[in-house]
Amino acid sequence: MANCIVNYGFSSFILIVWMGINIFLFVWFYLFYDLGEQFFYTRHILKSALPWARAPAAVLNFNCLLILLPVCRNLLSLLRGSFVRCSRTMRKQLDKNLTFHKLVAYMIALMTAVHTIAHLFNLERYNNSRQGVYDELSTTLSNLDDTENTTYLNPVRITKLIPTYFAFTTIAGLTGVVITLALILIITSSMEVIRRNYFEVFWYTHHLFIIFFAGLVFHGAGRIVRSQKKTDPPHNTSFCKDHPDDWGQIPECPIPQFAGGFPQTWMWVIGPMVIYLCERLVRFIRYMQRVRYKKIVMRPSKVLELQLVKNGFKMEVGQYVFINCPAISQLEWHPFTMTSAPEEDFFSIHIRSAGDWTDKLIDIMQKLPEGAEGPKLGVDGPFGTASEDVFDYEVSMLIGAGIGVTPFASILKSIWYKFKDSDPKLRTRKIYFYWLCRETHAFEWFADLLQVLEREMEERGMGDFLTYKLYLTGWDQSHATHVMVHFDKDTDVVTGLKQKTHYGRPIWDKEFEQVRKENPTSIVGTFLCGPEALAKVLEKKCVKYSDVDPRKTKFYFNKENF
Repeated sequence: MANCIVNYGFSSFILIVWMGINIFLFVWFYLFYDLGEQFFYTRHILKSALPWARAPAAVLNFNCLLILLPVCRNLLSLLRGSFVRCSRTMRKQLDKNLTFHKLVAYMIALMTAVHTIAHLFNLERYNNSRQGVYDELSTTLSNLDDTENTTYLNPVRITKLIPTYFAFTTIAGLTGVVITLALILIITSSMEVIRRNYFEVFWYTHHLFIIFFAGLVFHGAGRIVRSQKKTDPPHNTSFCKDHPDDWGQIPECPIPQFAGGFPQTWMWVIGPMVIYLCERLVRFIRYMQRVRYKKIVMRPSKVLELQLVKNGFKMEVGQYVFINCPAISQLEWHPFTMTSAPEEDFFSIHIRSAGDWTDKLIDIMQKLPEGAEGPKLGVDGPFGTASEDVFDYEVSMLIGAGIGVTPFASILKSIWYKFKDSDPKLRTRKIYFYWLCRETHAFEWFADLLQVLEREMEERGMGDFLTYKLYLTGWDQSHATHVMVHFDKDTDVVTGLKQKTHYGRPIWDKEFEQVRKENPTSIVGTFLCGPEALAKVLEKKCVKYSDVDPRKTKFYFNKENF
């Protein structure tokens, strides 16, 4: 329990606050519409469906206020460091922006379902009341005309109404249908299987959020839910509800007047919408800035390395950029972690074949004549990630899976430069680096950097500074035979490094126990760029091997999220 508090305490606190606000809004507005005197006659027609429709609407307003903020990348980057110097704990929360974005989206989906179902019941009761199916009071309320001295309560003005007609001929109905359809498409296309295998479907469908927010702003303009206004003389509800025939004939019962509530949704979402528009404007300005190619290299395992130059571009280790190639798609932007160090006069990215967009870009680059300039690229960023904080820890565990090694390439290069320049600000005194790959070719483009680091550390008498372990998770019999034949060599047959390649997967309990033993009083930053399944394992290990005692080892888990 104590370890969980250390690793999850603040995250849990934020989640509890968010859920608490949602529950408070739901309960407050449920009671407001269920007990409010001004809704007495409305409740008489609609029954409990009225508060069940309005309470989710309030929760929807709150979550629609939040949904855009986690995807404002420039805003988050400002909060991370360059604008406000956040604490390490706060930066960890900012790194979970997409997790929170999804959580808010699930709440919006749930509340939309409840809101829609409740309003379907409301429409049914409005329609039946108009036809005189219920009691005399419901019929009288439904027959009130919108004249000079009174206002109607029942928005269904046609005696025999087909519900679909109402849905497509009123502002509230039409915008409600549009919002719901847009939300269904956005959520279904965001499923993991769609996002990974048909990214273009996810990308284009997700931009239906523009239609969603446009419909949201105008949805309340129909003012379907109406409340009783005060009159002079006042309408005595407790007495008049039993004497609808006397309305307008006796002083105690003037004809009641009703009015729709003022639309409030736009007041909730206007701020985030303005912030997001500014975000897109910044992205457009960055897109228009020219990007020059310094080098195009085709690495093994169909990995493309692009070395790029852009005026005014400044980066930190572990950061990422979004890349757009108009020759492939005008609208699609894809994130890539930079593999260069801040000390270099260019920034580089490594792109692995992982879908239609990357395949097309690699194909274009392979067909370029020698020395030719590549296609126009748009670059948005850089943006901060968890790996940006690696030098804030005395000890760091860097874990990459496949192409997930890219942020650590930037970190290790930067360390090399810092040692070369004898940087006195370098706090880090120990790094453990783990790289898991399925095939031997994937090691080739990264082995050169490790060889340089290995040699540099030995020359400076700091061979213990960097401990790295490379794991090959897939091999065949011929490779195994080759390794056995050359087992006695001083260097590894796969990478050429002194550190031999391991076969299979790491035993993480053993690795964490060793790190804890070698660093008994340190705060260890554990950084992963890899699959979610591995993230869950490592997060549990960080909790398991952390100690609440501030004098002992503590592990903090950090994961790359795009």
